[in-house]
This record gives sequence, C-alpha cells and structure tokens, in this order.
Amino acid sequence: MPVILSVLFIMALMPIAVAWIGGYYRKRQFGHFDNQHPRLQQSQLTGIGARAVAAQANCWESLQVFTVVVLIAIGAGFDLARLEVVSLVFLVLRVLYVAFYLANLSTLRSLTYGLGLLCCIYMFGVTA
Repeated sequence: MPVILSVLFIMALMPIAVAWIGGYYRKRQFGHFDNQHPRLQQSQLTGIGARAVAAQANCWESLQVFTVVVLIAIGAGFDLARLEVVSLVFLVLRVLYVAFYLANLSTLRSLTYGLGLLCCIYMFGVTA
C-alpha cells in the first residue's frame, strides 16, 4: 500500500485522538461529561481544553484538504510513491501543529500550519 494512503488513514484518526485529549480536559475542568449537551460543555472550556477543541476542528479541516489532494493524485494516475516523503512531512507537521496548539505556542503553530498547507499545494501542483 502506498505510504500516502497510510498517512491519510492516520490523518482520519487524528481528530478522534485529539477529541480524546479534549475529553480528558472536559472531565478535568467540569468533573463530568455532559453527554446531553457535549458541544455546549465544550464551548465552556478554557485554557488547554479550549485549545484541544480548536485543534480538533482544525484536524477535520486539514483532513479535507489532504483527502482532496490524495483523490486528485489517484484520479490523475500519479505514482503515489513519489508523494511518500512529502506526505510524511505533512503528517509530522500536523502532529507538531496539535502539540504546539496545546502548548499555546501560536507562532510555531501557525508556521507548521502554513508548511503543511504548502505540502498540500505542492502535492496538488506535481499531480495536476
């Protein structure tokens, strides 16, 4: 299986993993999970819990862009092995993005976001 497809699968799991982190902070801040109104409870989080919710939302957004790039590469009949390194770089940048978001390192977070977006633009450029 091409590495880029494994990266896509990991990217699909990232928002779920980050949601678990957010869940930990929901439990820590409120002492319980409000399963009747979880989004309302999430909206009341502060600090690292609030950043975890925001990081999770960004993971979903980045997953959409990366998925489209992968589908374009497949549709174009591009040799997916040629995208191995850049897709792994993208994955590392996304993991760092979440870590920087949780740590409240906004400049590094923005830098990794931008570099990850450039990876997707590069992959689109070489496959289109």
